[in-house]
Amino acid sequence: MTGQETQKTIADWAEETFGPVADQSILVARAAEELAELLEAIEAGDTPEIGRETADVAILLYRLMELNGLDLGTEIDAKMAVNRSRQWRAKGDGTGGHVKS
Repeated sequence: MTGQETQKTIADWAEETFGPVADQSILVARAAEELAELLEAIEAGDTPEIGRETADVAILLYRLMELNGLDLGTEIDAKMAVNRSRQWRAKGDGTGGHVKS
């Protein structure tokens, strides 16, 4: 394949390679495993591995979204519109939480 992958091409590849998903929670559990590997890469300061592990997480999320008839990019745009309309309190560590009304 040439060109860029899409949510659909990734989901189709996963379906062909691994078969149908019987329980979507399995994808979430696998993504949690990949997040743990991402944390290890971050702690090791291994930038190339950070890229690979982040991609593994995204691949699983793309498949989950495709199974539910959703587009990750569209959902991110919608969520960012909500986030931009909220007031936020920074925690001082690069994260924060929204101020609840």
